[in-house]
Amino acid sequence: MRAKAAPINTEGHREPRECTYTMGGHVFPAPSAAAGLHLVATPIGNLGDITLRALETLAGVDTIACEDTRITRRLTERYGIAAALIPYHEHNAATARPKILERLAQGAAIALVSDAGTPLISDPGFKLVREACAAGHAVTALPGASSVLTALSVAALPTDRFFFEGFLPAREGARRARLSELARIEATLVLFESGNRVQGTLADLAGIMGAREGAICRELTKLHEEVIRGSLAALAGRAESLETRGEFVLVIGPPAADAQAITDDALDDLLRDQLKAHSVKDAVAHAVALSGRPRREVYARALALAKESRDGED
Repeated sequence: MRAKAAPINTEGHREPRECTYTMGGHVFPAPSAAAGLHLVATPIGNLGDITLRALETLAGVDTIACEDTRITRRLTERYGIAAALIPYHEHNAATARPKILERLAQGAAIALVSDAGTPLISDPGFKLVREACAAGHAVTALPGASSVLTALSVAALPTDRFFFEGFLPAREGARRARLSELARIEATLVLFESGNRVQGTLADLAGIMGAREGAICRELTKLHEEVIRGSLAALAGRAESLETRGEFVLVIGPPAADAQAITDDALDDLLRDQLKAHSVKDAVAHAVALSGRPRREVYARALALAKESRDGED
């Protein structure tokens, strides 16, 4: 029989309960988790990629706050964990957060998990952690699976310095402008992308970042895991035949020491975006800062583009 979550009694103390988890058909006891907020990393695909400490903590807390209870329930049912599940995601965070903080104030032990990987990486847990810390509650992190580090490990690209961007803007113009900014960072880049936008993003990466190496990492740790390595141009060339179902992590190697920051076409795209919102002077200043190209060159292109725009309106 599965244990029930421990209630908080009228004096604010947690009632003791039996905490267990199962693995390989065996039942293991778990200590009751200490009061506070526990940030627990969960598998990014393969349910076997979970630590013993994570299992003990998930079994020992009173409540598990998760993005999608259906996804987390697959994990808890796999390991026979009986803690109650409550939703905590970007759409209900404003109303759910005060209730979680109230439970913490009563002495509850609560685990926060994401759908996959380490909490707070591209999920809404930051504000909860900040407010829990501000209220003086204990906050403990249990490290584990991370798609960012997994992708870096298999990309065969430099890992001594990397920059995690997360998801790019969905709109094409904003995406290209952001990639132009990222092109100036002298580090390996890690991006998340959805299947329906990955082909466009690969084309933009090749056009903006030029002759750099990259890797497409799809469905990491899952049955259909796939890692494709090569130049950005080669990866963009394979985009049409790419299987777009699944979760994608894109890794882009750092620029060569003598590499031009962005291509001519990318500079024009950047200037067009800037000219829509700024004067020629301000657009040039922004483009110089973002592209690393000489001001005289950028100014000449801005004047030409501004003239083309005026001529097109006549």
